[in-house]
Amino acid sequence: MSIFKKLLQITLLITGLMLCYFCSSAQKLISIPTQKDWSREEEPFRIAGNLYYVGTYDLACYLITTPKGNILINTGLAGSAPMIRRHIEKLGFRFSDTKILLATHAHFDHVGALAEIKKQTGAKVMINEKDAPVLADGGNSDFIFGGKGSSFAPVKADRLLHEQDTVRFGGMQLIVLHHPGHTKGACSFLFDVKDGHRSYRVLIANMPSILDETKLAGMPTYPNVGKDYAYTLKAMKKLQFDIWLASHASQFNMHHKHKAGDPYHPEVFMDRAGYDTAINDLQKDYQKKLAEQRNQSGNKL
Repeated sequence: MSIFKKLLQITLLITGLMLCYFCSSAQKLISIPTQKDWSREEEPFRIAGNLYYVGTYDLACYLITTPKGNILINTGLAGSAPMIRRHIEKLGFRFSDTKILLATHAHFDHVGALAEIKKQTGAKVMINEKDAPVLADGGNSDFIFGGKGSSFAPVKADRLLHEQDTVRFGGMQLIVLHHPGHTKGACSFLFDVKDGHRSYRVLIANMPSILDETKLAGMPTYPNVGKDYAYTLKAMKKLQFDIWLASHASQFNMHHKHKAGDPYHPEVFMDRAGYDTAINDLQKDYQKKLAEQRNQSGNKL
Protein backbone atom coordinates (compact mmCIF):
# COMPACT_ATOMS: atom_id res chain seq x y z
CA MET A 1 0.00 0.00 0.00
CA SER A 2 1.29 3.48 -0.86
CA ILE A 3 2.40 6.00 1.74
CA PHE A 4 -0.54 8.19 0.71
CA LYS A 5 -3.16 5.59 1.63
CA LYS A 6 -1.34 4.79 4.86
CA LEU A 7 -1.31 8.37 6.06
CA LEU A 8 -5.03 8.80 5.45
CA GLN A 9 -5.75 6.12 8.05
CA ILE A 10 -4.49 8.31 10.88
CA THR A 11 -7.75 10.22 10.96
CA LEU A 12 -11.12 8.94 12.08
CA LEU A 13 -12.86 11.02 9.38
CA ILE A 14 -12.28 9.15 6.15
CA THR A 15 -14.27 11.38 3.80
CA GLY A 16 -13.54 14.87 2.52
CA LEU A 17 -11.41 16.74 0.09
CA MET A 18 -7.70 15.95 0.06
CA LEU A 19 -5.18 18.75 0.19
CA CYS A 20 -1.41 18.70 -0.15
CA TYR A 21 0.94 20.37 2.25
CA PHE A 22 4.67 20.86 1.98
CA CYS A 23 7.19 21.86 4.59
CA SER A 24 10.81 22.82 3.89
CA SER A 25 13.94 21.43 5.51
CA ALA A 26 17.39 20.18 4.59
CA GLN A 27 15.95 16.71 4.09
CA LYS A 28 13.83 15.47 1.21
CA LEU A 29 10.17 15.87 2.16
CA ILE A 30 7.17 14.07 0.76
CA SER A 31 3.82 15.68 -0.05
CA ILE A 32 1.06 14.58 2.28
CA PRO A 33 -2.60 14.23 1.30
CA THR A 34 -4.77 15.48 4.16
CA GLN A 35 -8.40 16.10 4.89
CA LYS A 36 -10.40 19.27 4.66
CA ASP A 37 -11.29 19.23 8.34
CA TRP A 38 -7.63 19.02 9.30
CA SER A 39 -7.04 22.55 8.02
CA ARG A 40 -10.57 23.94 8.31
CA GLU A 41 -10.79 27.04 10.51
CA GLU A 42 -12.25 26.65 14.01
CA GLU A 43 -13.09 29.48 16.39
CA PRO A 44 -10.69 29.36 19.39
CA PHE A 45 -12.36 29.20 22.79
CA ARG A 46 -11.82 28.76 26.50
CA ILE A 47 -12.33 25.16 27.63
CA ALA A 48 -11.83 25.44 31.39
CA GLY A 49 -9.82 27.78 33.59
CA ASN A 50 -6.54 28.61 31.86
CA LEU A 51 -6.98 25.94 29.17
CA TYR A 52 -7.97 26.95 25.62
CA TYR A 53 -8.65 25.31 22.25
CA VAL A 54 -6.55 26.81 19.44
CA GLY A 55 -6.60 24.04 16.83
CA THR A 56 -8.48 23.37 13.60
CA TYR A 57 -11.90 21.84 13.14
CA ASP A 58 -10.46 18.38 13.82
CA LEU A 59 -6.77 18.62 14.71
CA ALA A 60 -6.81 19.55 18.39
CA CYS A 61 -4.23 22.02 19.72
CA TYR A 62 -4.37 23.25 23.30
CA LEU A 63 -2.99 26.38 24.98
CA ILE A 64 -2.34 26.44 28.72
CA THR A 65 -1.61 29.95 29.99
CA THR A 66 0.52 30.76 33.03
CA PRO A 67 2.05 33.93 34.56
CA LYS A 68 5.49 32.87 33.24
CA GLY A 69 4.41 32.09 29.69
CA ASN A 70 2.31 29.50 27.91
CA ILE A 71 2.33 25.81 27.01
CA LEU A 72 1.14 24.64 23.58
CA ILE A 73 0.15 21.01 23.07
CA ASN A 74 0.16 19.84 19.41
CA THR A 75 0.66 22.06 16.36
CA GLY A 76 -1.35 20.47 13.55
CA LEU A 77 -0.16 20.40 9.95
CA ALA A 78 2.93 22.08 8.53
CA GLY A 79 0.99 25.14 7.41
CA SER A 80 -0.80 25.66 10.72
CA ALA A 81 1.60 28.06 12.46
CA PRO A 82 -0.04 31.30 11.19
CA MET A 83 -3.49 30.04 12.13
CA ILE A 84 -2.42 28.95 15.62
CA ARG A 85 -0.80 32.33 16.13
CA ARG A 86 -3.98 34.04 14.99
CA HIS A 87 -6.06 31.94 17.38
CA ILE A 88 -3.78 32.63 20.34
CA GLU A 89 -3.80 36.36 19.68
CA LYS A 90 -7.58 36.41 19.18
CA LEU A 91 -7.92 35.01 22.69
CA GLY A 92 -5.86 37.93 23.96
CA PHE A 93 -2.49 36.23 24.48
CA ARG A 94 0.90 36.82 22.88
CA PHE A 95 2.24 34.18 20.53
CA SER A 96 5.77 35.07 21.66
CA ASP A 97 4.83 33.98 25.21
CA THR A 98 4.76 30.34 24.07
CA LYS A 99 7.52 28.76 26.16
CA ILE A 100 6.91 24.99 26.03
CA LEU A 101 5.83 22.82 23.09
CA LEU A 102 4.39 19.34 23.77
CA ALA A 103 2.83 16.71 21.53
CA THR A 104 0.61 13.70 22.07
CA HIS A 105 2.56 11.79 19.40
CA ALA A 106 4.94 12.36 16.50
CA HIS A 107 2.71 12.13 13.44
CA PHE A 108 2.70 14.85 10.78
CA ASP A 109 -0.84 15.95 11.61
CA HIS A 110 0.12 16.83 15.20
CA VAL A 111 3.74 18.03 14.94
CA GLY A 112 3.78 19.44 11.40
CA ALA A 113 4.19 23.06 12.54
CA LEU A 114 6.38 22.31 15.55
CA ALA A 115 9.65 23.37 13.89
CA GLU A 116 8.20 26.65 12.66
CA ILE A 117 6.62 27.57 15.99
CA LYS A 118 9.84 26.69 17.83
CA LYS A 119 11.74 28.92 15.40
CA GLN A 120 9.35 31.84 15.86
CA THR A 121 8.98 31.65 19.66
CA GLY A 122 12.13 29.94 20.93
CA ALA A 123 9.94 27.57 22.96
CA LYS A 124 11.43 24.36 24.39
CA VAL A 125 10.26 21.14 22.73
CA MET A 126 9.50 18.21 25.02
CA ILE A 127 8.45 14.76 23.82
CA ASN A 128 8.52 11.16 24.99
CA GLU A 129 11.95 9.58 24.51
CA LYS A 130 10.57 6.89 22.19
CA ASP A 131 9.08 9.43 19.76
CA ALA A 132 12.15 11.69 19.88
CA PRO A 133 14.02 9.88 17.05
CA VAL A 134 10.94 10.11 14.81
CA LEU A 135 10.59 13.80 15.59
CA ALA A 136 14.29 14.34 14.89
CA ASP A 137 14.15 12.78 11.40
CA GLY A 138 10.80 14.25 10.37
CA GLY A 139 8.92 10.97 10.58
CA ASN A 140 11.30 8.97 8.39
CA SER A 141 11.82 6.31 11.11
CA ASP A 142 8.13 5.90 11.94
CA PHE A 143 7.37 2.19 12.25
CA ILE A 144 4.62 2.37 9.62
CA PHE A 145 5.14 5.54 7.58
CA GLY A 146 8.93 5.69 7.61
CA GLY A 147 11.48 5.01 4.92
CA LYS A 148 10.06 7.41 2.31
CA GLY A 149 11.72 10.64 3.43
CA SER A 150 10.51 13.16 6.00
CA SER A 151 6.82 14.02 6.23
CA PHE A 152 7.37 17.10 8.43
CA ALA A 153 10.23 19.42 9.30
CA PRO A 154 12.58 17.64 11.75
CA VAL A 155 12.89 18.93 15.32
CA LYS A 156 15.38 17.98 18.01
CA ALA A 157 13.77 17.73 21.44
CA ASP A 158 15.07 19.91 24.26
CA ARG A 159 13.81 17.48 26.89
CA LEU A 160 12.95 13.80 26.73
CA LEU A 161 9.86 12.74 28.68
CA HIS A 162 9.11 9.41 30.37
CA GLU A 163 6.20 7.71 32.09
CA GLN A 164 5.05 9.67 35.16
CA ASP A 165 7.40 12.59 34.48
CA THR A 166 6.01 15.98 35.46
CA VAL A 167 6.30 19.09 33.31
CA ARG A 168 6.36 21.97 35.82
CA PHE A 169 5.98 25.52 34.57
CA GLY A 170 4.31 28.70 35.79
CA GLY A 171 2.46 26.91 38.58
CA MET A 172 1.21 24.13 36.27
CA GLN A 173 2.11 20.48 36.76
CA LEU A 174 1.41 18.21 33.79
CA ILE A 175 1.81 14.49 34.46
CA VAL A 176 3.09 12.56 31.44
CA LEU A 177 1.35 9.23 30.82
CA HIS A 178 3.10 6.99 28.32
CA HIS A 179 0.38 5.34 26.21
CA PRO A 180 2.26 3.55 23.39
CA GLY A 181 0.86 1.72 20.40
CA HIS A 182 -0.29 4.34 17.92
CA THR A 183 3.36 5.43 18.07
CA LYS A 184 6.14 4.15 20.32
CA GLY A 185 6.12 7.34 22.38
CA ALA A 186 2.45 8.32 22.32
CA CYS A 187 1.49 10.18 25.49
CA SER A 188 -1.49 11.57 27.35
CA PHE A 189 -1.33 14.49 29.79
CA LEU A 190 -3.10 14.83 33.14
CA PHE A 191 -3.28 18.16 35.00
CA ASP A 192 -5.47 20.54 36.99
CA VAL A 193 -6.89 23.90 35.90
CA LYS A 194 -8.88 26.36 37.98
CA ASP A 195 -11.40 29.11 37.43
CA GLY A 196 -13.30 31.25 39.94
CA HIS A 197 -15.70 28.43 40.76
CA ARG A 198 -13.75 25.21 41.00
CA SER A 199 -10.79 23.10 39.96
CA TYR A 200 -10.96 20.61 37.09
CA ARG A 201 -8.81 17.53 36.57
CA VAL A 202 -8.14 17.44 32.81
CA LEU A 203 -7.03 14.50 30.68
CA ILE A 204 -5.74 15.16 27.17
CA ALA A 205 -5.92 11.58 25.96
CA ASN A 206 -3.94 10.05 23.15
CA MET A 207 -6.61 7.62 22.02
CA PRO A 208 -5.00 4.30 20.94
CA SER A 209 -6.51 3.88 17.48
CA ILE A 210 -4.99 1.08 15.40
CA LEU A 211 -3.90 1.69 11.82
CA ASP A 212 -4.71 -1.04 9.32
CA GLU A 213 -1.03 -1.67 8.57
CA THR A 214 -0.26 -2.45 12.21
CA LYS A 215 0.52 -6.13 12.75
CA LEU A 216 -0.25 -6.79 16.39
CA ALA A 217 2.06 -9.80 16.47
CA GLY A 218 4.90 -7.34 15.89
CA MET A 219 6.33 -4.94 13.31
CA PRO A 220 9.94 -5.09 12.05
CA THR A 221 10.93 -1.96 13.98
CA TYR A 222 8.28 -2.28 16.69
CA PRO A 223 8.10 -5.92 17.87
CA ASN A 224 6.07 -5.11 21.01
CA VAL A 225 3.37 -3.04 19.34
CA GLY A 226 0.56 -5.48 20.20
CA LYS A 227 1.60 -5.74 23.83
CA ASP A 228 1.85 -1.96 24.03
CA TYR A 229 -1.70 -1.55 22.75
CA ALA A 230 -2.95 -4.04 25.35
CA TYR A 231 -1.08 -2.17 28.10
CA THR A 232 -2.39 1.23 27.00
CA LEU A 233 -6.02 0.14 26.79
CA LYS A 234 -5.82 -1.36 30.27
CA ALA A 235 -4.10 1.70 31.73
CA MET A 236 -6.51 4.20 30.18
CA LYS A 237 -9.55 2.47 31.66
CA LYS A 238 -8.26 3.25 35.16
CA LEU A 239 -7.69 6.98 34.75
CA GLN A 240 -9.65 9.44 36.87
CA PHE A 241 -10.50 12.95 35.66
CA ASP A 242 -13.25 15.56 35.37
CA ILE A 243 -12.75 16.67 31.76
CA TRP A 244 -11.35 14.65 28.87
CA LEU A 245 -10.09 15.83 25.51
CA ALA A 246 -8.06 14.15 22.74
CA SER A 247 -5.71 14.65 19.79
CA HIS A 248 -8.62 14.94 17.36
CA ALA A 249 -11.78 16.93 18.10
CA SER A 250 -13.80 14.12 16.52
CA GLN A 251 -12.46 11.65 19.08
CA PHE A 252 -14.22 13.40 21.97
CA ASN A 253 -17.23 14.70 20.00
CA MET A 254 -16.19 18.30 20.53
CA HIS A 255 -18.58 19.72 17.97
CA HIS A 256 -21.54 18.11 19.70
CA LYS A 257 -20.45 19.64 23.01
CA HIS A 258 -19.40 23.09 21.85
CA LYS A 259 -20.51 25.33 18.98
CA ALA A 260 -18.75 28.50 17.87
CA GLY A 261 -19.97 31.38 19.99
CA ASP A 262 -21.19 29.23 22.88
CA PRO A 263 -20.62 30.78 26.33
CA TYR A 264 -17.94 29.44 28.66
CA HIS A 265 -19.25 26.16 30.06
CA PRO A 266 -16.58 23.64 31.18
CA GLU A 267 -19.17 21.14 32.37
CA VAL A 268 -20.03 20.15 28.78
CA PHE A 269 -16.65 18.40 28.62
CA MET A 270 -17.30 16.37 31.78
CA ASP A 271 -18.18 13.20 29.93
CA ARG A 272 -17.00 10.03 31.66
CA ALA A 273 -19.59 7.92 29.84
CA GLY A 274 -18.34 9.15 26.47
CA TYR A 275 -14.75 8.35 27.42
CA ASP A 276 -15.62 4.84 28.61
CA THR A 277 -17.54 4.18 25.41
CA ALA A 278 -14.65 5.39 23.28
CA ILE A 279 -12.13 3.20 25.13
CA ASN A 280 -14.45 0.19 24.99
CA ASP A 281 -14.87 0.67 21.23
CA LEU A 282 -11.10 0.78 20.81
CA GLN A 283 -10.81 -2.38 22.94
CA LYS A 284 -13.31 -4.14 20.66
CA ASP A 285 -11.38 -3.01 17.59
CA TYR A 286 -8.16 -4.33 19.13
CA GLN A 287 -9.73 -7.72 19.90
CA LYS A 288 -11.23 -7.92 16.41
CA LYS A 289 -7.96 -7.13 14.64
CA LEU A 290 -6.08 -9.50 16.94
CA ALA A 291 -8.45 -12.36 16.13
CA GLU A 292 -8.37 -11.64 12.39
CA GLN A 293 -4.58 -11.49 12.27
CA ARG A 294 -4.22 -14.68 14.29
CA ASN A 295 -6.56 -16.47 11.91
CA GLN A 296 -4.65 -15.18 8.89
CA SER A 297 -1.14 -15.95 10.02
CA GLY A 298 -1.28 -18.17 13.09
CA ASN A 299 0.90 -15.70 15.00
CA LYS A 300 0.18 -15.19 18.68
CA LEU A 301 1.16 -12.31 20.94
